[in-house]
Amino acid sequence: MQSLLQQRLALSVFFFLSGFNFASWTSRIPTIKANLHLNEAELGTILLAMPVSSLIGLPLSGWLVSKFETRIPLTVGFLLNSLCISFIGLAHTPIALIMALFLFSLSMRVYNISINTQALSLQKQSDQKFIGSFHGLWSTGGIAGIAFTTLLVKLEVPMVPHLVMVSVVALAATLYFSRNLLRNDVAPSGEKKGLRKPDAYLMYLGLLVFFAAVCEGGMFDWSGIYFQQVVKEEVFTAGYLIFMTCMAASRFMSDKIIDRLGMANTYLMSGLFIFCGIALAVLFPSYWPAMIGFSMVGFGTAAVIPMTYTLAGASKTYSAGIAISFIVTFGIVGMLLGPPMIGYLAHAFSLKASFAAFAVSGLMLLPISRLFFQLQRKAAPQP
Repeated sequence: MQSLLQQRLALSVFFFLSGFNFASWTSRIPTIKANLHLNEAELGTILLAMPVSSLIGLPLSGWLVSKFETRIPLTVGFLLNSLCISFIGLAHTPIALIMALFLFSLSMRVYNISINTQALSLQKQSDQKFIGSFHGLWSTGGIAGIAFTTLLVKLEVPMVPHLVMVSVVALAATLYFSRNLLRNDVAPSGEKKGLRKPDAYLMYLGLLVFFAAVCEGGMFDWSGIYFQQVVKEEVFTAGYLIFMTCMAASRFMSDKIIDRLGMANTYLMSGLFIFCGIALAVLFPSYWPAMIGFSMVGFGTAAVIPMTYTLAGASKTYSAGIAISFIVTFGIVGMLLGPPMIGYLAHAFSLKASFAAFAVSGLMLLPISRLFFQLQRKAAPQP
């Protein structure tokens, strides 16, 4: 029988690999764009395959998390996701790339619910708060993925062997560490209740995750292109790297920050950091202002998603698995809808102007979080 430490270690590996896989291919988006001769709108259309796939996968992922131990969809989803990294690299036509991204997003949809449900279950078994550090490991994996990509770009290693290497490592790690994941975690009750009419509690949380994820997803896919085309930086991964580094550092500290400031103030601070960071990078599109601005966006987005997942797991209406399924849907759609939206705005106006969408998304955290905590206070039992 696995100990809590073994289970936490195995889950930590999956969070890390998830970030590494995602950053590995998104770091190559400028290469993909150039290889397929895509303009911003065409790239945005191709990226739209991901949120569409995520929405299609909603009933499947919800059914899996209600019927099986979460380690099963986590392992299967991760294996398919790892294979899709190679498929993305091998795609030589827009249609092939759309198919690869569709499968990549579908598999990510499946394992994302499982990985976050396991994180909440492990935290409930412990007297420590560590869900923020799990998401910090996701960001750390992203940093490692960007750093690895940057090294290979410097060494002029082609994209295909790069992404195939990532696939092989991820497949091997999945097969090895899946045996130590948490078992017997099918919820005994509450899983059959559908989400046809989610309550206001989950709707507000879903919107918070959505707007934070729009910023994250857009920064993942477009920060490299922004540094390449607007900042005119030859090492175009610099902005992406500083964003991920600051997000990771903040996530490792997020549990202590929340304890110190409270969740309401943390949401407020997060929204303001995102807005100010984007404003700085857009108004002063040179190297250091953009680096400082992207670091502020990293700090701003860091705590929102792990904090909101924790609140979702405390739902009194739905089990943790179903509540997380709903919240993850908003998060994945936001993360994957942000990039095509930026592509269309950039084509219609300019890439620099399109980044204002992130500033607006950051500001939306303020009124929505205020409405959520007002609802929470009203629902609390009166003394």
